[in-house]
Amino acid sequence: MIVVVADTSPLNYLVQIECQELLPALFDRILVPSAVIDELAHARTPAVVRTWAGHPPEWLKIRQVHSSSDETLAALHPGEREAIQLAQEERADLLLMDERTGVKVARQLGLEVTGTLGVLIQGARRGLVDIDAALEHLQATDFRCTPRLFELLRQRAREKP
Repeated sequence: MIVVVADTSPLNYLVQIECQELLPALFDRILVPSAVIDELAHARTPAVVRTWAGHPPEWLKIRQVHSSSDETLAALHPGEREAIQLAQEERADLLLMDERTGVKVARQLGLEVTGTLGVLIQGARRGLVDIDAALEHLQATDFRCTPRLFELLRQRAREKP
């Protein structure tokens, strides 16, 4: 059983490009801390994401974090901090996170991490998503990535795992 904990950014972008259903197709349990739902419901978040967060699907399990935050997490946003804590508490197989600082801290703590692009690659390799269409939609959002990296991702998505 593959258990993942998701931070705000991957959920935000997957919902915007209508690829959120990749998550239950790829993973057995998808958990989020309550701080992530709060961030997804923020007024500056795109309306489609706010609506989705207001009525999350059954496969998304919202959890409260029970451990206290240590100093290594102090510089992170609440969603990142709680996602890392929840991943540790649940002994998650994978943490979904895009922000560089959070990813670095999570890896230093021994967590396996991938982001929005990693989910899309896994989905494409399993034939669950058209990588060209998904990346085109992603480029229409405020997701930051160079054209060169998008091209490399297209190539990686077509490779056999």
